[in-house]
Amino acid sequence: MDAATLYEQLKKIQEAKGYYFNRDMDKTMFLINGLITNRERYGYMCCPCRLAKEDIEADRDILCPCVYREPDVKEHGSCYCGLYVSAEWNEGKVAHVYVPERRPAEKC
Repeated sequence: MDAATLYEQLKKIQEAKGYYFNRDMDKTMFLINGLITNRERYGYMCCPCRLAKEDIEADRDILCPCVYREPDVKEHGSCYCGLYVSAEWNEGKVAHVYVPERRPAEKC
């Protein structure tokens, strides 16, 4: 599957849940391509901004969308890697700030 196809599939599913892709399409497509690379490398789409352990059970929390996305977007308007954002973030109504890593150090 190419990046444009994956983008359209995920967009439809995630926008229905209130999550939007970052309006910076260069960044968004870079991250989408990272998901594709990880799927080819590991057999599953884990967050392209984190190091995978190459074990789906150990990486279950970082399968995209990761379990940290909801609290990140709720608190900061963006997930850790900036792929998923709120509508307000995309509209510039929320400050674009650094999102700290929520994943526990022992999982990294």
